Amino acid sequence: MDITPLVRSDLQIVQAYKNGCFRISGSLYQGNILILKNEVLSWDAPQDFSSVTADHFSPLAEKADEIDVFLLGTGGQMHFFRPDLREALKEKGLIADVMETGAACRTYNVLAAEGRRVAVALLST
Repeated sequence: MDITPLVRSDLQIVQAYKNGCFRISGSLYQGNILILKNEVLSWDAPQDFSSVTADHFSPLAEKADEIDVFLLGTGGQMHFFRPDLREALKEKGLIADVMETGAACRTYNVLAAEGRRVAVALLST
């Protein structure tokens, strides 16, 4: 019995993450990225999570009405959300679940495969 979920071909699925590089649906991406259901964008955010501001999330904020679940991968180490950043994102219509990048990749894949309207911002460190 095959219990592997069927994944639609138009979804962007994270296949691997290592050394600041992501393989998503067969394509390689270096550095920070944003993933939505059907697109991957380079993300111009600092590698140091403490330097990330709400302005770095502008590409996602423009599509906030298309996102039900927003995940934020903070790199190889979990970081807590600064209250000022959480509030600024909320004002942009984005409520983020914060976790280390590997967990964010796995969670994104599950939610995307379920057909949820999910987006993820991933720091590559």
